[in-house]
Amino acid sequence: MKRGVNLRPIPRYFWFGELLAAASLLVVMMSLASRTFAEETGIEAPNVITISPRVVTSGQPTATSLSRLHEQGFGAVIFLAPINVAYGVPEEAEIIRNQGLTFIEIPVNFDRPTGTDIEEFVRAMQSVRDHKVLVHCQVNMGASTMTFLYRVIVDSEKPELAYEAVAQVWSPRGPLKNLLVTALRKAAIDFEPY
Repeated sequence: MKRGVNLRPIPRYFWFGELLAAASLLVVMMSLASRTFAEETGIEAPNVITISPRVVTSGQPTATSLSRLHEQGFGAVIFLAPINVAYGVPEEAEIIRNQGLTFIEIPVNFDRPTGTDIEEFVRAMQSVRDHKVLVHCQVNMGASTMTFLYRVIVDSEKPELAYEAVAQVWSPRGPLKNLLVTALRKAAIDFEPY
């Protein structure tokens, strides 16, 4: 009788456990990367994305973060949310204006966004073109999408590259995706959001 190592196949559930552990590690790493990214910008908010030295998008920043924007070189904030949203910082406009920054609120209803919302956003972005600007909403889904449209329609950036900032946050769907596709077609930009 031979003695040796038993080389039976490893049951499938063992590999599933390793896969689950790897997925958990990935989630932790992504969370740490997101926090580091937020620390780099000095903004404590969900999904902070630096588009350029002049444009940053994010979800709702904390009141403390909002109060430090001037120190970080910001000159303007564009807030894309319905008026008096429950998740907002009630005194946001006052916090921003007390620092001498421009505050623009565009009450976009993300259940029914319109072409007019895009036009207002374009006017707002052009009015603060000479300033570093924070564009935000609740979790950076609407802000990243509207900023993408501005970048490709107005600034003529390549949609494949500009869309990377949106894809870091989400994959647009529903009414906002419909608006996105309609706006791209209207501008004759051949790009399919994923």
